[in-house]
Amino acid sequence: MKTIYRLLFVAISVVSLNAATAQNIPAWKLKDLQAAMQSDKPTVLNFWATFCKPCIEEMPHFQEMAKKYKDKGVEVIFVNLDAKELYPQKLQAFLTKRKITGNITFLDETNADLFCPVVDEKWSGAIPATVFINNKKGYKKFFEEQMTKEQLEKEIKALIQ
Repeated sequence: MKTIYRLLFVAISVVSLNAATAQNIPAWKLKDLQAAMQSDKPTVLNFWATFCKPCIEEMPHFQEMAKKYKDKGVEVIFVNLDAKELYPQKLQAFLTKRKITGNITFLDETNADLFCPVVDEKWSGAIPATVFINNKKGYKKFFEEQMTKEQLEKEIKALIQ
């Protein structure tokens, strides 16, 4: 009987831990993306998907920089571009498994011809893609490539200077 209680305790602990690490992932529409592009804060929007290896490889750098520059007012937002079937359960499971936290959204839009030009007129739709915006300074810079930690930090410094 003690074994059953121990197993039950472990199972409840695991469920509680997963619930505690789960995060709310809002679904954005085009208007939400447009609003983020008009933010008064220095903002970094990183577009990614769970199937994109370069996207996943660069995410720890973005997480580190988000923490490092939070006190400077920089907002880093991971914008997920997975298929709607993966939202939210499979996306959440992916994030939990990889210990990815932060400001994460799901872009609930399927027409890249509409949302890509909102981000940058040169964006082909390839990922990873990142845009750095500081509307107070009139600063905007777009990258359609995987970013190194050094490159990312250089761009964030340029964003806030």
